[in-house]
Amino acid sequence: MIRSSAHSLALALLLCGWADIGWGQAPAGSGAAYPNRPVRVTVGFAPGGGVDILARSVSQKLTETLGKTFVVENRPGAGGTTAYATLAKAPADGYSLLAISSSYTMSSALYRNLPYDPVRDFAPITLMGAAPYSIATHPSLPVKTVADLIALARAKPGALNFASGGLGSAGHMTGELFKNMARIDMTYIPYKGGELALVDLIAGQVHVVFTALVTSLPHFRSGRVRVLAVTGTKRHHAVPQIPTVIESGLPGYDPMSWYGWLAPAGTPAAIVDKLNQEIGSAIRLPDVQERFARDGAEPVSSTPAELGERIATELARWRKLVNDVKLRIE
Repeated sequence: MIRSSAHSLALALLLCGWADIGWGQAPAGSGAAYPNRPVRVTVGFAPGGGVDILARSVSQKLTETLGKTFVVENRPGAGGTTAYATLAKAPADGYSLLAISSSYTMSSALYRNLPYDPVRDFAPITLMGAAPYSIATHPSLPVKTVADLIALARAKPGALNFASGGLGSAGHMTGELFKNMARIDMTYIPYKGGELALVDLIAGQVHVVFTALVTSLPHFRSGRVRVLAVTGTKRHHAVPQIPTVIESGLPGYDPMSWYGWLAPAGTPAAIVDKLNQEIGSAIRLPDVQERFARDGAEPVSSTPAELGERIATELARWRKLVNDVKLRIE
C-alpha cells in the first residue's frame, strides 16, 4: 500500500510537472498566445500617404482587439525599398510587419541589385484595401481634362513636370506609364512621400502629381488642387463627378492602387493566419469602412495566397514597363 501510494503520488507530481511546462500554454509557433508584446508595423513612406492612412486605421483596431499596441513606424526612402530591405532581415516572429501599397511591386521592378527578393523574402498576409490613382494639377495650370494635359505636354515637350513620393513609388511608375501611353515628355521630380509632393503642388512648385485618390482627395475637397481624372474602368463613388482617365482621353490606362500586409519569410503560419483573420475582421467594422470610404478606398481582404499571386502578377507588369522605357535605377 505504501509503495502503491508513493507510486501514485509520484505519478501525480509528474503529471503536474507536465502541466506546468506544457499544458495551458500555446505550442511554439501556434499563434494562440500572439501577440504578447507590442508589434511594429513599418510603412516605407512619409506620414500622410495612402498606405500610411489605411495602416494606421487598421493598426488602431488591432491594438483594441488584440490587447497589444500595433505601432506604425514610417521609414521613407528609395521608393520604399529602404523599409523593405530592413524588414526582410527582421526576425520572423510576427512582431515586425510591413504595410505595403502597390508601389511595392513597382519599386522592386525598378531598382537593380536589391538586397531583398520581393517574393522569396516575405510572407503575404492579406490585402486590406484598393483605390484608384488620381491625376492632380495645380488650379493655375490651364488644363481641365486629361486631353488638355496631353495636348499641353505635346505642345511643350519637357516643359511640364510631374511629382510623386519618390523613385519607384506608385506615383512615379503610374506617371511613367501615362507618359509612355500618351507619348508625351514631362520632367519627373521625386519626393520622400506623396503628401510632400502634394504640398509643393498646392504651393504651385510642381505642375502635376500622380498619387492615390486616398492622398489627393482631402486637398481636392478643399479646392487646393484640381483632380483631372481617376484610374480604373468606372468612376469612383466618392467623387462621381470626376471622370476616369479612360473616358477622358487615354484608352487602356487603368492601373489601380492596392494595399496589403507582409511579414518576413518564415513567420509561423499560425501567426500569419491569425493576422489574416484579425485584419479581415478590422476592415469589416463599420467605422473602419466609413474611414476607408471617406478617404476614397474600398476595404478588400484576401487569403495569403491571393496576395502572393497579385504580387507576382504586378511584378511582371511593371518589369515589362521598366524594360520598355529603360527606367532601371542602380
